[in-house]
Amino acid sequence: MFGTRKGKKIALLAVVLFAMLAGGGFVAQKHCAAQAGNDYESIELFTDVLAIVKKSYVEEVDTKKLIYGAINGMLSSLDPHSSFMPPDMYKEMKIDTKGSFGGLGIEITIKDGILTVISPIEDTPAFRAGIKAGDQILKIDDRFTKDMTIMDAVKRMRGAKGTKVILTIVREGFDKPKDFTLVRDIIQVKSVRFSSLDNGYGYIRIAQFQEKTDDDLVKALATLKEENGGSLKGLVLDLRNDPGGLLDQAVKVADHFVEQGLIVYTEGREKDSRMQFNAHKGGTEPAYPMVVLINGGSASASEIVAGALQDHKRAVVMGTQSFGKGSVQTIIPLSDDSGLRLTTARYYTPNGRSIQAKGITPDIIVERAEIQPTEKKDGHIREKDLENHFESGEKVEGEDKKTEKGKVPAAKSDDQLKGDYQVLRALDLLKGWEILKTMNRAN
Repeated sequence: MFGTRKGKKIALLAVVLFAMLAGGGFVAQKHCAAQAGNDYESIELFTDVLAIVKKSYVEEVDTKKLIYGAINGMLSSLDPHSSFMPPDMYKEMKIDTKGSFGGLGIEITIKDGILTVISPIEDTPAFRAGIKAGDQILKIDDRFTKDMTIMDAVKRMRGAKGTKVILTIVREGFDKPKDFTLVRDIIQVKSVRFSSLDNGYGYIRIAQFQEKTDDDLVKALATLKEENGGSLKGLVLDLRNDPGGLLDQAVKVADHFVEQGLIVYTEGREKDSRMQFNAHKGGTEPAYPMVVLINGGSASASEIVAGALQDHKRAVVMGTQSFGKGSVQTIIPLSDDSGLRLTTARYYTPNGRSIQAKGITPDIIVERAEIQPTEKKDGHIREKDLENHFESGEKVEGEDKKTEKGKVPAAKSDDQLKGDYQVLRALDLLKGWEILKTMNRAN
């Protein structure tokens, strides 16, 4: 019936599978046998089709290619994030988590059957070309993306440094699809960036959760404290357009700011898919005020961190609704160096909120806006503008470093941060918090 020796092996596998499924106690045996029978019939149907294609297709086909195609089709029928990775893709996936790979620097998913941008990664070709979170990719070069898997799309966008790829984008506000020409580059993702926003206030940006994110965060916090006289008055943690990454790194990041209790838990069918991750008392940061920034490009691991800090009332979450990717993908290596990326569980915040398809709702909604600096503030003339005005006689903080031992002058903000409305709103909130504390102490 099968036509080839490999076909007989598959049939034998089906019989073995049937025997395994039919085992068990007397009470469950009837149900298991019925289930196993259905499974056996389905596998027999598959092997029949495989044998027919091998024998009768107009050209000779490679069996492995057929098997790979069948596996890929099976997984793509489950959800957008389950996929099969041939050996070359599986190898690239392992490289991605280390933060260096070739391509465009774009995180994608399939939403409502359409290939959609989760977020572009900062300082990459996609980011510089103006690709935005929520963009729908209609075509990659001349190939329509309808029915294209995520892994196939990723493969088409990857390529040698210096080569071009054209993405046809559909975006709200566009009258018609627009072509974006991007030049591939070696993507070096810097996981953590930081800056002093003002004297005593720090800013940390996590672009993606990679193998060394936690280590980089520890260094960033230490440097910020050193720049600000040994401690922080407040911190802005920027998770905007962070598409996620490694779960263990998200847990470690949250653990720095939560003293005890649950950070995240997962629920799935198998016992190994039901996990809880808790904070540890050692190494927890002081309870300075925090603002976490999120937007529609914040997904997965970044939503875990934002949700945990929000539920523990450790930080104010500010920005716009996050993406809503609350499912767990387990990477399962296979015998021929290929791999499965399989959705095995859902994420839940400490208070039991599911992230999947909902996302994290900010405590304070702040839309993104660009601020253009101007020289004149309000047109009014002040005392200091008058000719021959005299000074107050008070010493300006930081004017003479020698006279104020241990005082560190405020570090200059990055030019990009100066015009970032959401960051400035976060800083204002932290400063207001400090002012209110001072007032309460005075009373």
